[in-house]
Amino acid sequence: MTPSPRLETVAFDSLIVRLFDAIDESHMPWVLAAVDAIRERLGEDALEVVPSYTTVLVQLDIRRLSLGEARARLGEALANLSPRATEDGSLHEIPVWYDASVGPELELIAQRAGITADQVIERHCAHDYSVFALGFAPGYGFMGLVEDALATPRLKTPRQKVAAGSVGIADRQTAVYPAPSPGGWNLIGRTATRLFDREREGYTLFKPGDRVRFVAIDRATFEAQGGDTTPQPPAEESGA
Repeated sequence: MTPSPRLETVAFDSLIVRLFDAIDESHMPWVLAAVDAIRERLGEDALEVVPSYTTVLVQLDIRRLSLGEARARLGEALANLSPRATEDGSLHEIPVWYDASVGPELELIAQRAGITADQVIERHCAHDYSVFALGFAPGYGFMGLVEDALATPRLKTPRQKVAAGSVGIADRQTAVYPAPSPGGWNLIGRTATRLFDREREGYTLFKPGDRVRFVAIDRATFEAQGGDTTPQPPAEESGA
């Protein structure tokens, strides 16, 4: 589907380029192509160019150009847009220990789908997920889309603390918590992989346009990788 970009003013110095109205993995090559075109056309006049699911946020240096000028140049940048090659992003394999002790909603998702916990694991590992956006916490990548059978609403009452490395599902998205934090996603496992590291160039492991493949491992392997096996307490309640 070829996008029809729309420009929306969201602040005195910022515009949103809206490419699509619905989230779909097939849209990411277009979103990333728009990022490239905007950066090339605006150069240093764009302070930030931030991709998301269906949009690109552009923060402008209004000392150098007005919103009107920016709109005109964005229109030029987005004319004749072609999708970026999907292989441009990195593929990350993330080893996960799927277990009810660290993923208390594993059985809940299985029950909702009418399948076994092992089948949930198999299906979660069967797809390469697109990283749509970064946010919520440093290194946190919003990924998708999980198959419909695994889609599960967020918890009605978020947990006060989710362990670092926890892998979760919310609706048709999946993610890994890079650090201990509150959270309302359905937890199904845990990884020892560090998603945010100040010693890493760029700090974060993921970037928009990357793909992520989850690989099931056993407890012994998880522990050997430095994983924390401390059980995650069950949520007070979950979505219906």
